[in-house]
Amino acid sequence: MRKTPTVLTLLLIVLAIYWSFNSLLPKYQTDMEVPQTNFSTDRALQHVQQLSLEPHSVGFPGHVKARNYIISQLNELGLETSVQEGYTAGDWSNLSKAENILARIKGSENGKALLLLSHYDSNPHSALGASDAASGVATILEGIRAYLKSDTKPKNDIIILISDAEELGLNGAQLFVDRHEWLKDVGLVLNFEARGSGGPSYMLMETNRGNRNMITEFIAANPDFPVANSLVYSIYKMLPNDTDLTVFRENADIEGFNFAFIDDHYDYHTVMDNYERLDRNTLAHQGSYLMPLLIHFANADLSSIKSLSDNVYFNVPFFKMVSYPFTWIMPMLGLAILCFIMLLILGFKKKVLNVKDIFKGWIPVLFTLVVNGVVGFYSWSVLKWLYPGYKDMLHGFTYNGHAYIMAFTLFSIGICFYAYYKFKVVKTANLLVAPIFLWLVLCGLIAVYLKGAAFFIVPVFSVLVALYIHINQKNPNSYLLVFLGLPALFIFSPFIKMFPIGLGLKMMVATTLLSTLTFFLLLPLFTRYRKKAALAFLSFLLGIGFLVSAHMNSDFSENNPKPTSLLYVYNTDENQAMWATYEHVPSNWTKQYITMTNNADSVLTKNTLSSKYSSGFTYTQKAPLKQIEPLQMDIQLDTVINGIRNLRICLTPKRSINRLEIFRNDSEILSAEVNGIPLSTFALKDGRNSRLVTHYISDIKYTELDLTLPESEQLELTVYEASNDLLGNSLFTIPQRPSQNIPMPFVLNDAILTIQKFKFDY
Repeated sequence: MRKTPTVLTLLLIVLAIYWSFNSLLPKYQTDMEVPQTNFSTDRALQHVQQLSLEPHSVGFPGHVKARNYIISQLNELGLETSVQEGYTAGDWSNLSKAENILARIKGSENGKALLLLSHYDSNPHSALGASDAASGVATILEGIRAYLKSDTKPKNDIIILISDAEELGLNGAQLFVDRHEWLKDVGLVLNFEARGSGGPSYMLMETNRGNRNMITEFIAANPDFPVANSLVYSIYKMLPNDTDLTVFRENADIEGFNFAFIDDHYDYHTVMDNYERLDRNTLAHQGSYLMPLLIHFANADLSSIKSLSDNVYFNVPFFKMVSYPFTWIMPMLGLAILCFIMLLILGFKKKVLNVKDIFKGWIPVLFTLVVNGVVGFYSWSVLKWLYPGYKDMLHGFTYNGHAYIMAFTLFSIGICFYAYYKFKVVKTANLLVAPIFLWLVLCGLIAVYLKGAAFFIVPVFSVLVALYIHINQKNPNSYLLVFLGLPALFIFSPFIKMFPIGLGLKMMVATTLLSTLTFFLLLPLFTRYRKKAALAFLSFLLGIGFLVSAHMNSDFSENNPKPTSLLYVYNTDENQAMWATYEHVPSNWTKQYITMTNNADSVLTKNTLSSKYSSGFTYTQKAPLKQIEPLQMDIQLDTVINGIRNLRICLTPKRSINRLEIFRNDSEILSAEVNGIPLSTFALKDGRNSRLVTHYISDIKYTELDLTLPESEQLELTVYEASNDLLGNSLFTIPQRPSQNIPMPFVLNDAILTIQKFKFDY
């Protein structure tokens, strides 16, 4: 019997896995001296550096500086710029003033225009926004510079929109879509975004119809490093995540492409989203998308980009993008099932297959799926129990998250090797029947319920070929079996890492189960290994090594700082004040004001300022009273006509604030306007935990609310008034955070918060 070269074939598998990741990104090299007509990552980095010197959210001093810098750079390119200003509230009921930056390159024809889009505001209040989204702005500025240097006249107009107030509710995009005359000219949007500070940039389409024409044109543009698949496209459409491009699709039926990177998610919306931590390879990847797409779509017929049909698509090394119509899904599934049945008949006819051993083959399949599924499902809960500080990383992805992914992947592989070590006496062909049947069932469900993942059938054809070989040969060539395993490795390896990165470590179950399912596709080779017990032990040992590495890096440090929060909350009605935090494990800095023996006040946690993950205060402690002047409420109109009450109130702060938020009781409100801007029906019907509106303050300091409601309703409003000046306010002597701490993202932080209730009985 010919021996299987275990070490060499394993090395080939490791090399294939490495290549599946290595092929996703360009490799950054210093390129300041490249020809002026080429995209230069170094030149783009200069823009990133200038745009991320300080937080630049709406209403912050850095916001004006960022806007002026972008305008100056566009002017230097010889483009005539304009600023579109206006207030919007959007579907999120976040009122803010947006100041969009616009420029336009005239084309030679009168077709639809290509719009390049990114936003220049950072997230309130501490985010530096190097990745989100200075990287997108820099990509567009550098890309347009290189394009203009080529002295090429496009057929289509090219519109540049650097939008504002994206972080507050897509307000800048809403302003453009609702009120700008150029909207009617737009045929396609390319939007550059970020949700982390590294990793490959994923192409995500926004379309109201089918994707066939869009993916066909994308492939025709031929970007060098496409990272896109129809599964992520399908999942993205199910998630509540929105970008500026969503407004174009939903409100104007204009389609487009998002390009966003999501790795190193722990930097997202924090002060660590800085110039130094932005991955240079990632920025180069954004440029590698923009240039070929800009050239292609500047000359394409954008009026024919819409389609009623969908394509399955995925990226794979060497071939870049593979795409085929949805109409192929069922025939491909049917062909795979037919091949499987024919192989079963052939196997029984040749007496290679037998019912007893086939049933035995189900035992390791079910064992590995159950063990790895349970471990993956409970892993994040166990990790938070062992390391309570992880609860304060609201991203759900820790600084050592990559080590955990490796650890649980290796654990899953170890379980698989152990299970099949116990069934080494069963012939390989019999062991393959159960996992192939399972994969066909999975592909059948996908074909009906998640068509975007239909390309999962591709590696199944490879394992069917491997089953045919095992039925006909006693000693199949090991290198041929490695070759047949390449589709599974190339397609699924990036997914094993991507799911917990994109959706948080709570999705580690996707990693453990997908690792198991991928192992099944490599069974034709793995079952031939004689040292499966040793490989199981090695996998466990390496997994433990990564767990040890994760443990050694579980503490917070200057490079991996702990998110912390502190607020001073003053209830003006009760004339009481308290310190409050969102931290589950308060830092030493926070403990100067709050001890863990005092739980948060229930009134605060039930109805408090909105946050991305609905976080409530965890601990509060009584605080000394400070002379903080409450806002002034004036009733300007209060009338009843035909049983409908019309109420207008004006809320005027008596101090400098950044944000005013209004909650209501369960009274029915028929319509509402804030500073003349109608609030969405969603805000009135759902209200996001009774929140009516949030006003992010810039130049208009007052908040005027016009409400209509039934006369019988007993309206009560709770008003939260916040200023992000706790650390610098002269009334307080709060020390600066130590270098091992950063402000916690996604929540109100470093703020002085006042609470007032107003009842409007009639």
